[in-house]
Amino acid sequence: MNMDPTRPLIVQSDSSILLETHHPEFESVRGMLSRFADLVKSPEHLHTYRITPLSLWNAAAAGMPVEQMTACLQTHAKFGVPPSVLGGIRKYAGRYGMLSMRNVGDELHLVSDDTVVLNEIRAYDSLKKYLTDTRGERAIAISPAKRGLLKQELTKLGYPVEDLAAYRSGEFLPIRLRDEEAVDEPFQLRDYQKSAVDAFHRIGNGGSGVLVLPCGAGKTVIGIAAMAKCSCATLILTSNVTSVKQWKREILSKTGLGEDQVGEYSGTTKEVRPITIATYQILTHRGKKEDEFAHMRLFSEREWGLIIYDEVHLLPAPVFRATADIQATRRLGLTATLIREDGREDDVFSLVGPKKFDMAWKELESQGWIAKVTCQEIRVPLSESDRDLYGASGARQQFRIAGENEGKLEVIDHLRRLHAGEQTLIIGQYIDQLERIAAHTGAPMISGGMPYEQREELYAQFKKGQLPLLIVSKVANFAVDLPDAAVAIQVSGSYGSRQEEAQRLGRILRPKSSGANSAVFYTIITEDTKEQDFAMKRQLFLVEQGYAYRITHWCSNDAEREGDLNEV
Repeated sequence: MNMDPTRPLIVQSDSSILLETHHPEFESVRGMLSRFADLVKSPEHLHTYRITPLSLWNAAAAGMPVEQMTACLQTHAKFGVPPSVLGGIRKYAGRYGMLSMRNVGDELHLVSDDTVVLNEIRAYDSLKKYLTDTRGERAIAISPAKRGLLKQELTKLGYPVEDLAAYRSGEFLPIRLRDEEAVDEPFQLRDYQKSAVDAFHRIGNGGSGVLVLPCGAGKTVIGIAAMAKCSCATLILTSNVTSVKQWKREILSKTGLGEDQVGEYSGTTKEVRPITIATYQILTHRGKKEDEFAHMRLFSEREWGLIIYDEVHLLPAPVFRATADIQATRRLGLTATLIREDGREDDVFSLVGPKKFDMAWKELESQGWIAKVTCQEIRVPLSESDRDLYGASGARQQFRIAGENEGKLEVIDHLRRLHAGEQTLIIGQYIDQLERIAAHTGAPMISGGMPYEQREELYAQFKKGQLPLLIVSKVANFAVDLPDAAVAIQVSGSYGSRQEEAQRLGRILRPKSSGANSAVFYTIITEDTKEQDFAMKRQLFLVEQGYAYRITHWCSNDAEREGDLNEV
């Protein structure tokens, strides 16, 4: 085994990998490693990654060769790479594409050149209900109705399927992008947006899969371009009514489609048109019977040729079940992160599709397509009385006490003075806390209980610069386009949610229309509490994307009611 102490990686036999953060090659190695391994821990000096079957399958599906994965480790490992790790990469990455689904005449077949694997699959009791008759040594006929369920089960057994079977074309709908027409307001797809659309349509006239890009990178535009390539009736599922309105505006402004062709399907409006945009919430709304999802029929209301899952990492469990039944319809997932808080990333892989494209946040930042963001965590002590209350409370209450720490108000005042004149968002989890901050600052607060029209008016005022400060609850985590927001102050969050951290950072990633294309993301947490522990988990996502976190300690001066920030 070769040994070179100047290299930055330590590869361990359990498929975990340690990466030295202060090594001169850290950035380049991190960028390559993150394509086929998942970040697990990110302390200051050593980041820990783990290679999993799913991380390898997504890398293989996105076009990364096995040789590139193994070469990354062999080139940069201090003590060489254990043979078991290299063997595991070849074994699991090689399994993607070993099995495929294909149309043969009027039948749907599960096909493999590896007859041993097919014989193993025939022997699984859990698979027999999905399989019908063998078709020679290299194929098994399967029921088209079981297409999704079989892929889901095979993924769990460690045999991911490359789905190359045909998709229904759906109801024909000519969709032309305005950059293809002689109009007054043309727009041009950026190079990476074209690459993302091409990745989705790499095989024939388009298959299914997930495109991963940062907030602010134009995922909506990419979805619209994919629609134009398919030219068919499309169902778009997204996270909230604000996002529904945003999709509709973008579709009408960037295509030749008219108002009568684009419908909204939500709690207040039920329009089923050739392009229909619905919320996940309405699909999972139960009818009069407790076990009935009344609006799931939307999946069969028209001959959809494409279904777009916006914010696919938020896909509710009942929609997974419906998605398993519509595998003959093309599916496109759009997201800033494949991380799911419920751990169902494998279901996204098998039912929506594998990762087809992944754009590094830092790469887009370097090209000026998203703002350059600096991240800072500010640790604030608890008061003596709150410290006593914290010690006497249960775990859940401790987290809330830390999150609502009154000492955070001083820090907010300091940061507002520091960034006077800049468009600022204060984002938090607890409504009571946000109401206190609103009363303290005099700024308006947006929460889920506020009527949609009132929310939109406040967002509009913020965009115009009429409101320099806006306080928002988690309702603003998703699909809120505030391009000039330059400062985000996170005062509380959802435990260790990496997903939420990504979305909140996304509120300030949009490129700025004037001045420096930069922004600052602050997280105020209570030191030596559960909140500090969970903050470390949330930050994993930002570290994955290459952001450095500066940690400072808040020191309050009681005499002047002013504070100071000192490096930890």
